[in-house]
Amino acid sequence: MPNANSDTAQPLLDADAARRAVALALPMLVASLDDRAVGESGCMHVVVMDPGKAVGQYRFEDAILYEHSLPSRGRWDADYAHYARGKARLTWRTGIDSGQVAASAAHLLCDGDMLLAGAVAQDGIVVAASGANGWYDEAFARCVAALLRAAVRERHEAAGLAVPVACISLDRPPPLAVPHPRR
Repeated sequence: MPNANSDTAQPLLDADAARRAVALALPMLVASLDDRAVGESGCMHVVVMDPGKAVGQYRFEDAILYEHSLPSRGRWDADYAHYARGKARLTWRTGIDSGQVAASAAHLLCDGDMLLAGAVAQDGIVVAASGANGWYDEAFARCVAALLRAAVRERHEAAGLAVPVACISLDRPPPLAVPHPRR
């Protein structure tokens, strides 16, 4: 692994980590497709944004780290990817959960913003889901974001470094890493 202080250091949060987080959430997501109380579409799309690609420095499309569709798009009754991307765009731009922007930060809204719940900003990680009722989309997005933090922590541990869980945040740098004692 490159030195974290070098210009060539690779982030631990990458598309593979996002893919792992979504894979860990898949049993829950797949089970929800058949539950009409969760949503009637039986479909879902998840978008994970790259926290290393800041608003204003990257186009939205270039900042998408990973996307996943359930089931195949041929079975969709609407363009859930469009809705998930719209929610992700708003939350990526504002840093506020999409369902909260209109209520708490209406001054940040722009023409064309998608005002639907389902995207979350958690410790600099933005994840959106669409296909279920908004409150479930938001819950699923929050689960994927939490699993993404865990996947990054897993990588960090595998590298032999330990940082207290409370210190892992993409909004601030972690304290100096110390070797992890192996038991």
